[in-house]
Amino acid sequence: MNVPSVAIPDRHTLLEAMRRASRAPSVHNTQPWRWVLDGDVLNLYADTDRLLTAADPLGRQLIISCGAILHHVRTAFGARGWHTDTLRMPTPSDPTHLAEIRFRPWDSPPAGLISRAAAMTERHTDRLPMNPPEDWEALLPHLRMLTSPHYVELDALTDDLRPRLAAATEQATALRHHDMMYQAEIGWWAGHSGAPEGIPPTALPSDAEAAQVSLGRRFPSAPHSMRRADTEDRARVVVLSTEFDSPADWLHTGEALSAVLLECTVAGQSTCALTHITELPTGRHLLTSLTHPTYKPQLMIRIGKAPADEPWQSTPRRLLSEFFTTR
Repeated sequence: MNVPSVAIPDRHTLLEAMRRASRAPSVHNTQPWRWVLDGDVLNLYADTDRLLTAADPLGRQLIISCGAILHHVRTAFGARGWHTDTLRMPTPSDPTHLAEIRFRPWDSPPAGLISRAAAMTERHTDRLPMNPPEDWEALLPHLRMLTSPHYVELDALTDDLRPRLAAATEQATALRHHDMMYQAEIGWWAGHSGAPEGIPPTALPSDAEAAQVSLGRRFPSAPHSMRRADTEDRARVVVLSTEFDSPADWLHTGEALSAVLLECTVAGQSTCALTHITELPTGRHLLTSLTHPTYKPQLMIRIGKAPADEPWQSTPRRLLSEFFTTR
């Protein structure tokens, strides 16, 4: 009897794809994931030691972050000629086991996927004011098409709603101001140089710059600067929502988030994912009233155009050996 051969990428392809995928975004750059290659199966686990217990006690943002790297991994392997058959939530008895992937050779991955894989090294979070996105009416339906397979709705909010979103941001900031656990947590993850995780000072806005962006999370103060001093923030805002609010929905949200951020990068747009409003019930209720009354808003994304030729520094990532092991 002929036994079918196991399909798995060679070691060089495997390591290079995983390194590229590790550029995936995560809340506060916590990188809360573990990958285990067990034979011919690649397994994704949530690293609950990296849970933000004050900002994210249920682990919703943690799993969204894991969904983002899941999509990055599938995209990176797809661009290298490997189709990824993915089973989500494969072990009901282990809620940290989020996905398992098996591989099949793929002779003709689509051009869009290859472009999004190439964009992984260029995508970054832009917390500064942005100009309006270019060709928005053409880009928006394409973004909706990319989120649809993940059972995630993408709604674009109109500019007249910006004051209400700004008020919700101010309310969230005020409620967090005297939350010492939250302040200690965000201070731990943001503003330190030289660490392989967290948000470095170069990626944070100064107080003056943060004042220009009414919808941003308030981080620890960065050294004073006034980049884009003449730029009024006119980024468009989209909301990602799901019909239900389970860990599987959170994982799908992360996958949709990854697809949107990468496609915007391909289109030459800057992005900034926002979760501070959806951390609190009042913020989620507001977004529900502005989008789908029966859906659960998971996060917002600012999408705009940064000034041309502006330099940026890549945020750090952990070594592959710290989150990827084999059995």
